Amino acid sequence: MPFKRYVEIGRVAQINYDKEYGRLVVIVDVIDQNRALVDAPDMVRSQVNFKRLSLTDIKIDIKRVPKKKDLVKAMEDKSSWGRKLIVRKRRASLNDFDRFKIMLAKIKV
Repeated sequence: MPFKRYVEIGRVAQINYDKEYGRLVVIVDVIDQNRALVDAPDMVRSQVNFKRLSLTDIKIDIKRVPKKKDLVKAMEDKSSWGRKLIVRKRRASLNDFDRFKIMLAKIKV
C-alpha cells in the first residue's frame, strides 16, 4: 500500500504555512477537493487548503463536526506530540540566562 496518511475526519495535521505555522489541528470535515474544516482546542474552527497541511500518522476517533468539548477530550488522549511541540517552542523563546539556569538544574539532578 503506497499511502499511509489519508485526508479523513479525525486526522491530525500540522499547518505548514501562514501565521498558524506549526500548530497541530484536527480535520473535522472535508469541504471539497481542496479544503478542509479544521479545529484545535485553542483555535476557532476554520477552513484550510490541503496544500497548507502536513498530515501526521495520528488519527483521532471522532464523528463528523464534533462539539468542542468532545474534540478536546479526544485530543487529550493523543497529546504527546502536542506536548513536544509546546516544549520546543518554549525552549526556543528562552534567553541566555534561562538556558543557563536549566543547565545548572540538570547538573544538580
